[in-house]
Amino acid sequence: MYEKTYPSKRFNITLDFLKKHISTSETIFDLGVPNPFSKIMEDNGYKVINTKGEDLDTNQEALRTENYDVFTGFEIFEHLLNPYTVLENVKADKVLISIPLRLWFSSAYRSKTDKWDRHYHEFEDWQLDWLLEKTGFKIVDSVKFTHPVKKLGLRPLLRWITPRYYLVYAERIK
Repeated sequence: MYEKTYPSKRFNITLDFLKKHISTSETIFDLGVPNPFSKIMEDNGYKVINTKGEDLDTNQEALRTENYDVFTGFEIFEHLLNPYTVLENVKADKVLISIPLRLWFSSAYRSKTDKWDRHYHEFEDWQLDWLLEKTGFKIVDSVKFTHPVKKLGLRPLLRWITPRYYLVYAERIK
């Protein structure tokens, strides 16, 4: 599918999961600015709306004013100081969220060149589950998967066997 240009394993699993749960007739509000995966969704027939780069910790206006059927947040919640407030303002009844999982053998990600590209949260699966429950959602389906790297060493070996990503589909409890 996207083997050469994109992180193929993560994007292929995410796209398959999206197709399993979401129809192309539903409009998606994808948290974050346009990105390679929002382009993949569009290439697969989905109508995608993105945020404009506003500080999502303090400004959730777009979540309240845009028209959308599904909310997605792929690898963005770990960058937010307050993901609870974001989920509180989601008006869709369906959400798909993926997060990188906290790894016991690696510290939280922090870019040395970009002051914004940092993980404020390093989630465990139960923490995202609880966050969704506290904001009125019930998890319908989930999957965990690894993220192997092409390097030698103990950490790369552990990445072959330790799940790195957690992807969930949840629906609002009525």
